[in-house]
This record gives sequence, C-alpha cells and structure tokens, in this order.
Amino acid sequence: MATGPLVGAIDQGTSSSRFLVFNPQTAKVVVQHQVEITQKLPKAGWVEEDPKEILHSVFECIEKTCDKLKQLKIDISSVKAIGVSNQRETTIVWDKVTGLPLYNAIVWLDLRTQPTVEKLINSAPGKDKNVLQAKTGLPISTYFSAVKLRWLLDNVDQVKQAVADNRAMFGTVDSWLIWCLTGAHGGGVHCTDVTNASRTMLFNINTLKWDPELCQFFDVPMSILPDVRSSSEIYGLMKCGSLATVPISGCLGDQSAALVGQMCFSPGQSKNTYGTGCFLLSNTGEKPVMSKHGLLTTLAYKMGKDKPAIYALEGSVAIGGAVVRWLRDNLRIINSAAEVEKLAASVGSSYGCYFVPAFSGLYAPYWEPSARGIICGLTQYTNRNHIAFAALEAVAFQTRELLEAMNKDSGIDQTSLQVDGGMTTNKIMMQLQADILSIPVVKPAMAETTALGAAMAAGAADGVGVWSLSPDNLSAVVWEKFEPQIEPDESNKRFARWKQAVQKSMGWVNTENDDTGTIKS
Repeated sequence: MATGPLVGAIDQGTSSSRFLVFNPQTAKVVVQHQVEITQKLPKAGWVEEDPKEILHSVFECIEKTCDKLKQLKIDISSVKAIGVSNQRETTIVWDKVTGLPLYNAIVWLDLRTQPTVEKLINSAPGKDKNVLQAKTGLPISTYFSAVKLRWLLDNVDQVKQAVADNRAMFGTVDSWLIWCLTGAHGGGVHCTDVTNASRTMLFNINTLKWDPELCQFFDVPMSILPDVRSSSEIYGLMKCGSLATVPISGCLGDQSAALVGQMCFSPGQSKNTYGTGCFLLSNTGEKPVMSKHGLLTTLAYKMGKDKPAIYALEGSVAIGGAVVRWLRDNLRIINSAAEVEKLAASVGSSYGCYFVPAFSGLYAPYWEPSARGIICGLTQYTNRNHIAFAALEAVAFQTRELLEAMNKDSGIDQTSLQVDGGMTTNKIMMQLQADILSIPVVKPAMAETTALGAAMAAGAADGVGVWSLSPDNLSAVVWEKFEPQIEPDESNKRFARWKQAVQKSMGWVNTENDDTGTIKS
C-alpha cells in the first residue's frame, strides 16, 4: 500500500498507554494500539503507578502498532517522527546510573501530600495558598509535582541517598519516557517541555525557566531537574525497537495536546477534555492571565525554539471518567465503562440523587482538600440506574462550575463548548452536558485529539517538517452537535441542588493529620 509520511504519537494517560500513527495529510488515525495501566492504591487517598509498567506498556503499544502497519503492507520507515503526550504532574524519581525508578510514580490526583501542603501554606507569608501564583499561576496544592517530590525527598530513603550521591533524576512522565526511549536504559536525554514544566510549581511561567526561589521554597535541588525545551523540536532519536532512529520531536502535557488537537490557536478558543479527570482550557495568547475565580494559569504550548509561548486559563476537576471506573471496579454495578450509558438511559433522571465524586478533594474552583465523595438524596426507590445517571450528571455539573469561572475571568460568555476525550463517546453524557450548560456541545468526529496534538507538534518540528499547523492545510473537521433539550430554569434548579451537595461534601477530613508514613529502603 503506497503512503506518504506518517507521524506517531505516544498518548500516556492515567488509565492507559496508547500509540497511534497519523496521516498528516488527513489528520486521521491509520493504526493504533492501547494497553491499560494498573493503578496501585496502597492507602486511602494514595494513587501510584509502576514507572516500569508505564514504560513497558509504551514499548508494547509501539511494537503492536508497527505490526499492524506491516499487516497493512505499510513500510514502517514511513513514520518520520514521534510525539509524546502524557498525564501531567505525575512524579517519578529514578537513578541515572542504573536507570531504575526509586519509587512508584505518584499520580497527579494522589492526596498523601496534604500535610506537606499545610506546612508549606503555614510557612508562606499571610498563610496564603496563592502566594506563588504570580510566578507559577498555581495555588499550593497536592495536585502539582513539587509537593510530591518534596514528599519523596522526605519519606523515601532511596531517594534521599540518590540525591546525596548525585544519582537522582526527577521528571514527570514525559521526562521518564523520553529519557528511556532515547537511551534504551543507557541514559538518554533528560528534558521536559514548557507545558509539563509549568505544572511543577518550580517553573517561572514568565521567564520560562526553573526558578531558584521556587526551588528554595520547596527545598528541591535544581541539579535533579530536566532541561526545559519547547513543545516542538527534536529532543533525541529512538534507540531501540522497530522505530529505532526515528526522532522524538513533540512533547505536550495531555491537556495542552488536546488544545492543539482541537486547533484552538486563537485567544478565546476553548476545549473541555473528559478523561480520568475533566479539564477545560482556554487560549489566552502570549500573556499569562491570572485567575480571580479559582482557575489555573498554565502554558498552552510553544511550537518551536524561536516561537512565542502561548498561555491558557485552565479549570481542573480530579474525577471525571474515573467515576465510571469507580462504579466498575469498586461498586461493581457495571461490568464495562460502556454499560453506564445503558443504565443511565434506562431511567433518564437521577430522581433527586446527587453524587459529588470528591475522592481526591475538590479541585477548581474550590481547591478544597477536606472534601470527600458523597451520594445524597437517596430514597428506597433509588437503584443502580439512578446512581449511574447521577455519576454522569456530576461530571456535567463540575464542568458547568469550570465554565462559569472561565466566563467570569475572561468577561466573555462561551456560546458553545468544544469537547474531546473518552467520555464523549457516551451520548447520554454529552446530552446531559448540553442540558446542564444550556449551550450547544460540539465534538469532532475524530476523537483522538490529545494524540493528534502530540503528532502535530512532532510533525511540525524543525528538521521534520511533514505537518503544517495551519488549519487550512488539514482536512475539514466534521462536528457532532448536542443542543440543550431542557429549559434553563430546570437546569439552574438542578445545578443549585448540586451546589448544596458540594457544600455537604466539604470538611469531612482533617487535612493536617493524615498519616503519610515513611518508606524505608
């Protein structure tokens, strides 16, 4: 089969790893492979993953995808570049001599660092959780990488010793993958891009550099940090496997990748991604805009060494699609994620049941770590179908909270919402979202926007040049639109009741006295 140049994309998410191959001429997927990732939950509020499993899953996805290319009689030498998209904030420390991780990856929604966060806030001027916002765009929270790294330095003997011996390397998942893939366990390129760096709380989003004062605040040695690069440039070459010698030339945190994949290249353009969490990003252009309504200021992308950095406002929700996984794995009221749509459709309402999935506290716009998940409004009539409906409705309500904060910060009311991510295949969920927002919800027919964004960055890099980032050079995007089907008054009533439930979820734990434990080598 004759074909032009192709671009690969590693999409390493919280729940799974995937490798997809795109045709730059059509922006469509040629082949792909996916492997689910095991989440380890050693204590309440702790979420870990094995960095070796993450790496091996990526290798497996690449090789299986290459096998599929061969089955289609497509020469794998057609793959000219690889992009990386990753779960952000998830923190890994490894030994640069042995190449082995020194502890499991601490996942972005992990809560063990809350006592660390409390100590840091109490030591800050005015005990203000936003004291670092001017430099980082972020509140001091368990969400971001610096506090996870601080916990590792305080509690894991192997990490302490590796730092003392100048053997430790820190990175988010993108750094770990690029280091391994460009070194084949022999020590590769230790780098990250601006989008991932901006989620650490160690990076100054104004200077685009690691900040000595921020590192001093968290007491983190700068020697263990990766080099910060743009989102689109050649970082190094694959060192093993079927794609050895192919350049890795794109890197974006998953939400930035989705923003690029949705082609939100102009200020004011926004997208919402429904993955493990839920993330609403709005392009704000070349200057950072500080939120006054509980949102984050972050790097959207920097498409080349000499290209300007573009910023975004972001609303982050910890539990989006993860609530469906919880229904499957914890409550076991469904056998597969797809089944939740059937259950919800069978009742068409929660009948007064409200679900606040604050399993990891509440993120934007509250930033309330003391909250925990609740299901309220239960009656003898309530059954698993109503709970399934309430779980989907909870994601829609959380998105409305993000959108309202975004409208206040921008001064512009969104008239529609672009969406992507795994949950968008659920038509009941998308219709619920339109009903709760009282505006149309539109999704592209090509759902793989996160991987697409990483592929676009890789293919457009200097030295690769097989992808133009001009939307005019891409195939026409086909959209599916969901129009609101209930009156705004009804939506407002349901949202007001949801807000009552949110208030009841707060204050369930004393965040200063959580048991963190110490890990001995």
